[in-house]
Amino acid sequence: MHTQTGAARPGAYWWIAVLALAWNLIGLAMFFIQVTLDGEQLMKLTEAQRAVHLATPGWVNLAFAFAVIGGVLGALSLLLRRRWAVPMFAISLLALLVQMVGGYAVTPAWAAYGAAGLAMPALLLVVALLQWNYARRCRVRGWLR
Repeated sequence: MHTQTGAARPGAYWWIAVLALAWNLIGLAMFFIQVTLDGEQLMKLTEAQRAVHLATPGWVNLAFAFAVIGGVLGALSLLLRRRWAVPMFAISLLALLVQMVGGYAVTPAWAAYGAAGLAMPALLLVVALLQWNYARRCRVRGWLR
C-alpha cells in the first residue's frame, strides 16, 4: 500500500500493529483485574502477593492506567496510520517506568518476588521501547499521517 508520499508500507506493518494492539489489550485486562480485586479474590493470593497489592499506592495504579491506555491508543493509532502513535507509545513507556520503579520502591515487591520478579517488568519495558521506536520509524518513513 502506498502513502501520500509514495512510501510503501510493508505487510509486516499491519501484523506489528495488530500484535501491538493485542499485547496492549492484554495489559488493559491485567490492569482491570488488578484494580478490581475483591476480598475473596485477594484472599486467593499468596501472603506476599497480598502484601504487595495492599501496599500499592493509588499513584502507581494511575501510572499503570496511563501505561496501558497509552499503549492501546498507540496501537490503535498505528492501525489508523496516525502520528499520534508516537506520543501515545511515549506516554505508555514513561508511565510504565514510573509504575515499575514506584512499585518496587514503595511496596514489598522485592521481598515478595526477588530478582526473578524483574523478568516480566523487564520484558514489558523492552516491548514498550520497541513499540515507541517502531512508531517513530514509521513516522520518519512517512507511513503515518
